Parts: sequence; structure tokens; C-alpha cells
Amino acid sequence: MNKIKRNTLLSCVFALSVSVFAHAAPVSAPKVIIDSDYNTLSDDGQLGVMAAQLQADGKINVLGITVVSGNQWLKQGVADALKSVERLGVENQIGVYSGANYALSHDIKTIRKELELSGKGDGYLGAWSSPEPMTEKDLKAPPDGFATKAKLQSKDAVDFIVETVKKYPHEVSILAIGPLTNLAQAVHKNPEIVPLIKQIIYMGGAVDVPGNTTPTAEFNWWFDPEAAHIMVRQPIPQVIIPLDVTNTVVMDKKKYDRIVNDPAKQTIITKMFKQLNGHGYTGTGFEEDPKSTMNIWDTLTIAYLMDPKFATEVVTEFVDVDMNFGKNAGRSVGYRGAAPAGEKLQKVKVVKRFDNDRFFDFYTDLLTRPVPVKLSK
Repeated sequence: MNKIKRNTLLSCVFALSVSVFAHAAPVSAPKVIIDSDYNTLSDDGQLGVMAAQLQADGKINVLGITVVSGNQWLKQGVADALKSVERLGVENQIGVYSGANYALSHDIKTIRKELELSGKGDGYLGAWSSPEPMTEKDLKAPPDGFATKAKLQSKDAVDFIVETVKKYPHEVSILAIGPLTNLAQAVHKNPEIVPLIKQIIYMGGAVDVPGNTTPTAEFNWWFDPEAAHIMVRQPIPQVIIPLDVTNTVVMDKKKYDRIVNDPAKQTIITKMFKQLNGHGYTGTGFEEDPKSTMNIWDTLTIAYLMDPKFATEVVTEFVDVDMNFGKNAGRSVGYRGAAPAGEKLQKVKVVKRFDNDRFFDFYTDLLTRPVPVKLSK
């Protein structure tokens, strides 16, 4: 090969390499599984939007979304997740996996008896508030219809979690933003994955504040208290974002307007955010009641994942979850000193306060970017 041809070939190879690496996610981009009781565009769905936009930037590598019953029954959550990835244009990059439909041992008969003892908090029971959909005909379509291109992955959510953690040992972070049934089943079925999980970041629990679903329990951990009890005992690096902090991160009308009423940033996401703003709001929603407010929940986990400095106050303590029948089912308790004798608890990080102004800038930016997302080739 003559010198000119050789140099031309090397130049082409170099250019191709630069092109490939310019569009690839950086090596440091965190690998993530989103384990979620998915919904169209409440907190779980909002996190899905944020994750897709971060993935388009090469800042995160979402390996999959595993769905569990919680906010909605499993079938409805799966339908909403499939439409979400399709709406965002990432159905070929982010797979959706179906997981647990029922809690390990928290059924409706038990729940009714517990509520008689404890009373309701905000009265939110998630999936238990409506009949379980048994067929496709029982599902409620998102505002823009069911998915037509995105298809459910054939692999079960639990198997996906196990196989993915084994494939990427010490690299996978899990955002656990729903009941913990999938994760509890995964570590029970394959306990060898426990030391291989990089970290779990939960939105769950109410450590030093009252609960919401009941006076003592936060919804995600109340829905399956046995699963939560199992997971907080695992020797895995764990970060808990409980009601203690979510109660202090509040959206008001001004913040809401930044998302839905900026004429230069109108997308299907901002329009649906406005259409679905009733969930989780006081009164009748921002459009009718400008004094309405909404706490921010699951989306704090992805902010923390991207930069732990979003958390301005973090304590390290032992945390336990009451899985026993009674008025305190699902209650989370923190111990800053020694753990109770005989209890094999783990020290975990518990977030108490967030940099709210910085978070809302981050949150608003990701929710108002163009959709479908602009994926790197």
C-alpha cells in the first residue's frame, strides 16, 4: 500500500472513530434501572421524561424500565410506560419490563382492617382505589392513545434486574420509585446480586414526619411493607428520599407556569402536564386555583443520581420498616445511634433537604425540551 493511500485510510479510520465516540454515551454515564409504578405524567412519568432527555445528552444510560403495581395496577402502568417511551421517541433504546402485580403479603382484606385501626392519611390508596384491569379492554388510554410501536419486552422484570446487575457488576444504580416488590423478589431469587448492585436510590418512607396514605406510612412503602422491610436490610449502598424532604420541595403556580405556559416551549409533554395537573394537587388544580401547591416526589431521585449535591442536608442512620399487621404497617423508623439489638439493619443515607431553586431549574429544563428527544446517532 502506498503512503498516500495508507494515510487516507488512517484518516478515514480516525474520523470514523471520532464520529462514533462523539455520539456515544461517556464511559462515566451512570447505568440505571428505573423501577416504577409508572403513570402517564405524574411523578413517575415526569421522571421518565427527564431520564430520556438526559440519555439523549449522553449523561445517563437507562438500561430499562421495570414496572410494578402501586399508583396503578400493573397492566395500566405497563400501558402507560410503553406509550411514554414511544411518545419520547426512545422505544428502541429503553425497554419496558412487566413485574409484580401484587404485594408480597399486603392484600385488600388486610389493608381494610389496618385502615380501620389507623385511619387514612390523605386517603390515597393507588391501585387499590380502582378495580384491577383484567383485559386490554379494561385499560384507560393516555390522552394521546395507546402505544402502537413500543412493545413489552418478553423478559420478566425480576429476571431483567438480575441479569442486568450480573452483566454490569458494581455499575448499576436502581431508582426505586414505587413499591419494592420487584426488587425484593430479585434479591430473594438471586441473593448473589446483592453485593453487585452499585446503589439504590428510593423515593419512599417517612422517617421523622407523618405518613401520607396512613398517619404513619408513606404510600410506596405502605403498599408492600414486607418488600420494603426486606430491602432496607440488604448490604447495598442505599439513599432514601422520604417525605421528610419531599414535603419541603413544593411546586406553586409560578413554577407550574414555567413548565406549561412558556409560549416558546410548547410540546406534547407541557400540554399533557397541564391537562393532567389534577393529580396530587390541592383544590382543583393550578388553572382553577392559583393558590394550589404540589409536593415533588420521585423526580428528586434522578436529580440526586446526577448530582448528590442537590441534597443540602443528609443524615446517615439505620432505617427499619414495620411489616407487621396493624396501624403502623409500612412505617419507617430511623435510628441515628445504634440499631436495636438483634436487628440486622444497614446504615443508609437519608436526605432531609434539597436545593429547591437549583432543582426546579433542572426539572423545568428537562420537562420543557423538544419531544421526541433528540437522540445521538
